[in-house]
Formats: sequence, C-alpha cells, structure tokens
Amino acid sequence: MEKTQITISSDLQKFINKFEPNKFKLLAKGIEIRGIGDLHRNITRAKELIEKMKLKLVVLHDAEMISYGGFEVNNIMPNSSSFDQL
Repeated sequence: MEKTQITISSDLQKFINKFEPNKFKLLAKGIEIRGIGDLHRNITRAKELIEKMKLKLVVLHDAEMISYGGFEVNNIMPNSSSFDQL
C-alpha cells in the first residue's frame, strides 16, 4: 500500500496559523480540530475568521464530532456538495 503525501493549501495554512488549534488531525480535504472546550464559540470564531480573511474554506461538524469536541475545516472543492455545512 502506497502512502500519499497530504499537502496543506495556502488558505488552510493561513487558517492554522491564525486560529492556532492545540490539537488537529490532518485530513485529505482539510483538518479536524479536536478537544475543544467551548465548541460553539470556537466554531463561530472559525467561521468568522474564514469570512474575514476571505479563505476558501468551510466549517463542518456533526453529532459524532460534537461528542468528542471536534469539528472540521475543509478546503472548498470545485463542484463539491456542501450539504453538511452548518
């Protein structure tokens, strides 16, 4: 099995540098931020930061992620459906 190198987009790197998450997992489409105490405040902060910096990113979360205090910040892919966007 071949290991693929995951690259971080410039928008995602700008977000990581500004948001400064303590724990995050690199995903093929973005990052998963974990172990957040005040999840609602941090999701709102992430969305505001993305909008303010005009980054091509989207914040996603679901019930499973919320159970462990996490959410995703993903690159917006052309022709992708973002029905999970909250």
